[in-house]
Amino acid sequence: MTGRFITFEGIDGAGKSTHIEALARRLAARGATIVQTREPGGTPLAEALREMLLTAPMDAMTEALLVFAARRDHLRQVIRPALQRGETVVCDRYTDATFAYQGGGRGTDLGLLRELEARVHGDLQPDLTLWFDLPAEIAADRRARARAADRFEREDLAFFERVRAAYEARRAAAPARIVRIDSSRTRDEVARQIDAVMEARGW
Repeated sequence: MTGRFITFEGIDGAGKSTHIEALARRLAARGATIVQTREPGGTPLAEALREMLLTAPMDAMTEALLVFAARRDHLRQVIRPALQRGETVVCDRYTDATFAYQGGGRGTDLGLLRELEARVHGDLQPDLTLWFDLPAEIAADRRARARAADRFEREDLAFFERVRAAYEARRAAAPARIVRIDSSRTRDEVARQIDAVMEARGW
């Protein structure tokens, strides 16, 4: 792999979308070829699975298996080929989200998630993950003002507090890769935090 893999993470309502677009434009202006994508999603099959995940009732095990099925197709068709071409992949969510939502939020066995991770992409982790951290109650207020809720967004505050705690555990386990962004700040302040991270890496 010769390209660069950057992921954005955080609970729903943390404000990732605007900053993903901005970072993709910044890197493109510096000469990088950008592949901007998302999870679940990024391929026709993965997008179909995303729709099921957001709308269809299912148990936690089914949910985790569908997430990794979508991820495998996404990796095979989009992420790995782009990295092999030397391109920069900017992805909205990746496996940290699975450990946060399905592991922390749903209580799915972490050993199972680690096994699935190893089998699907044990050799491929992001070069950088920007974790947009925000208290669950603030995120809930932002979501309520922004859009109709999907199956995940309808969960209660306790669910999102568990998700947030799981993200923190992932950051503690991989501090060189996962950088916390305080997304309770204004848009400009969040952008400056991201700029500082990129500049520190010479990107």
